[in-house]
Amino acid sequence: MNLSFNIDNFIKDFENNCNKVQKKFFAKNEIITTYIEKRNQFCILKSGNADLVRYDLNGNKTIVEHFSANDIFGEVFYTITTNNELLVEAKSKCEVLIYIYDDIHYKCKNNCKFHHTLSENLPELILSKVTQLNMRIELLAKRSIRDKLLGYFNILSSRNLTKTFSLPFSLTDLADYLSVDRSAMMRELKYLKEEGIVKKSGNKITLLYK
Repeated sequence: MNLSFNIDNFIKDFENNCNKVQKKFFAKNEIITTYIEKRNQFCILKSGNADLVRYDLNGNKTIVEHFSANDIFGEVFYTITTNNELLVEAKSKCEVLIYIYDDIHYKCKNNCKFHHTLSENLPELILSKVTQLNMRIELLAKRSIRDKLLGYFNILSSRNLTKTFSLPFSLTDLADYLSVDRSAMMRELKYLKEEGIVKKSGNKITLLYK
């Protein structure tokens, strides 16, 4: 996230200075939260990795978003309009800070100074989140598997400021994230390697065309 304030310091203050925040720990594969209970949660992933996933009525899985340290998520960002529940699943050990967004309108009992800081910085955090969601929409709007793969690789390359980067997913999860058939995606990835467009070594990808 490109922010005008130091996110690490913000999270530290958030954890230590606001008595309305909850800190919880989750093991790998545990459900961190669901989005169907309408609790209006605002969450910060302090450490670990997690996925926002949806299962349709046939049991098919879609990875809606992937979260790593310092990422924000929660019901406050989604209006649930279907019966398909959204789940945030821990992909590793996770430490999460949880805040009820509605509480921002009420002062803490100890009138903590950080509550004012939270009110000031939340709009920028939310704007950053909206930007990420728009990027996700643009990625899914691409028509071909090749375009989706290259679009996602470009996002990771720009985010890491390097041509070589690690995929945060297994290939199965990557297919779920891109909403494509895994076998078809593997064929397209093979073509990209044969054409000298990308290099793949384990979960590391190198872009050869930039």
